[in-house]
Amino acid sequence: MKIAVASPPYPKSIEDGLYWIDKLSKDAASQQTTVVCFPETYLPGYPSFAAEKATPENMQAALEKVCVIAAQYSICIIIPMDWFKDGELLNVAYVISNTGEPLGYQTKNQLDPSEDNTWIAGTERSLFEIDGLKFGITICHEGFRYPESVRWAARNGAQVVFHPHFTGSDTEGVQLSEWGDKHSPYYEKAMMMRAMENTIYFASVGYATKYQEAASCIIAPDGVCLAYQPYGEAGVAVAEIDLDKATGLLAKRFKAGLV
Repeated sequence: MKIAVASPPYPKSIEDGLYWIDKLSKDAASQQTTVVCFPETYLPGYPSFAAEKATPENMQAALEKVCVIAAQYSICIIIPMDWFKDGELLNVAYVISNTGEPLGYQTKNQLDPSEDNTWIAGTERSLFEIDGLKFGITICHEGFRYPESVRWAARNGAQVVFHPHFTGSDTEGVQLSEWGDKHSPYYEKAMMMRAMENTIYFASVGYATKYQEAASCIIAPDGVCLAYQPYGEAGVAVAEIDLDKATGLLAKRFKAGLV
């Protein structure tokens, strides 16, 4: 089975975002991948930099277009986006089946302190299954700094946890060149640990910004980076995964009662 992480540039508009979702989903599907994941709040874009403001109407319309793309290329798409529920704004990652059916979404439950005035934190965790692949989703800050979010998924049978995030900038920063370099920000080290400490695959995905602070990558249960998209380059990284290796062994040995 193959999975993919898609690194698009920052969307200039919702339509521009949909253009890149179509383009990179097609690319991933051409490589026979089962599922492709996009970065955090790719529709309409991370709020501090978004070219368009999310509304219930434009987010619903965008979701419907992503469903068409998924069905067209017969690929499951994880599309992180703003979403309105009961008049409140959530940060979610929607899962769309390869037939274009929305299967539900995972909310961002642990907000960064800077996001308290942007979104309402979610309260539930979910697992999804596509073609025998069981996976969970943890969004940005909570995957980097709250490993419990990944451990929950692994302890409940997830073989992969997808991690849409937003790090870096198009305006300032340091251009990275080597994955996992000791002088780079801690993000890629955290990704490696989420895989190793749970004995599962961890697939982390961000924007292709000029000063990207973490690569979009797929990490094996032993911590080896199987594939990553070069920094600052739009495209997809694809890896073949062996579900027999995603045992969740270390996660399942966790003695929750002692915490």
